[in-house]
Amino acid sequence: MAIVAGGPETLIPNLNAHAYHDCSWIGADRGTFILLKTGIKPVCAFGDFDSLKGNEKSTVFESGIRLQVFPPEKDKTDLELALDWALSKGPEELLIFGVTGGRLDHGLAAVQLLLKAVRKNVRCTIIDLKNWITLLRPGTYHVKRDPDYPYLSFLALSEKVRGITLKGVKYPLSDADLPIGSSLCISNEAVRDVFTVSLSSGFLLMMRCSD
Repeated sequence: MAIVAGGPETLIPNLNAHAYHDCSWIGADRGTFILLKTGIKPVCAFGDFDSLKGNEKSTVFESGIRLQVFPPEKDKTDLELALDWALSKGPEELLIFGVTGGRLDHGLAAVQLLLKAVRKNVRCTIIDLKNWITLLRPGTYHVKRDPDYPYLSFLALSEKVRGITLKGVKYPLSDADLPIGSSLCISNEAVRDVFTVSLSSGFLLMMRCSD
């Protein structure tokens, strides 16, 4: 499954790329219009749709998409509404586009929403043209190097991440602790085709960056 929100379109990759061919698409507010403009009809869409203008709103509301319309004054963002619905379907993996590069408050909230997915054992990744952001729970991960995103950074999304071990990277670590607010694991690089990340407790953001 994949969700598209209404962030800057200049940072959204080609949604028709082969890598996303099998996705079931979900629109979050203006992301619904972005999908339709790309030639993709989402299975459903969520939001107050207050970011749509004239013709954009007509395009969305006349598309025949299953729309779940909410008032602007609500307790969840349009993205969280879409995410909750997607998680209720029990997907193995969830991709999120269009949540970076705009308002920082929305961007930070989107990153924290990854916690909802990982707590339900759903692999969830925020993707734009410059970044892949994934949240890791305790375990060992073997990750294939991607030449389009050569730089690696790791940040704690819990008070402390314990037992971090990094192998196959330029700056390896062994059984280290990473408290929230630390820049210890910023800007690393893979030196093998497959690198390894492991942690014993906490939640660890893995960010793969293009520049």
